Amino acid sequence: LISDEYGKWLRGDVAGILCARYLGADVVVTPVSSNSAVEKSGYFKAVRRTQIGSPFVIAEMQKALADNHSANVVGYEANGGFLTGSDICIDQNTLTALPTRDAILVPLAILILADKENKTISQLVADLPQRFTASDRIKEFPTELSKARLTELKNNTTIESVFDLYFGKVKSVDNTDGLRITFTNDEVVHLRPSGNAPEFRCYNEAATEKRAIEMNRLCMEILSDWKD
Repeated sequence: LISDEYGKWLRGDVAGILCARYLGADVVVTPVSSNSAVEKSGYFKAVRRTQIGSPFVIAEMQKALADNHSANVVGYEANGGFLTGSDICIDQNTLTALPTRDAILVPLAILILADKENKTISQLVADLPQRFTASDRIKEFPTELSKARLTELKNNTTIESVFDLYFGKVKSVDNTDGLRITFTNDEVVHLRPSGNAPEFRCYNEAATEKRAIEMNRLCMEILSDWKD
């Protein structure tokens, strides 16, 4: 973990963007639940989204390298895990590929990036597209019931019948891992049964931290009703 100069911790998917930028990544691989500032920043030639979990990130990094052997390929998860899929040359030194979670690389890379650009860490974060995330879970929610509830949301009409009052019309839907809904105002609701516990998880993204937290609260109320 790393904080800014005010003691505010950076979420893993924000720290991952800054680390990837310092490393000069061409291709970034990250789960579908990660902050969309990675695409909106324009820092990278390609962003590949996967299911949640480092095995999926590693597999997609390998595919990216197979497609372009000369690309600088990295991956990260929202929990802060960072992986390098290719050898990366920095100031005539080679950082050898390490496709497992690296606990030291992220804070070092961000500190060096701040020094190189003569900026504070909070300024580096402020330079990113302002996208904020929040997440929570409903415990003791059987996985089969979670999957059944998601199956009911089979098209935009059924999705909007549940969420339109709170978030508006549907812009796009991603079924990579659970159901990730982007609304026309670019707010995100991502619903996903846990892969290792009887829990129903919800991830939200919005243009302000306050709104992301409020969205998550609303979604928790909806999911609680679905449990009955």
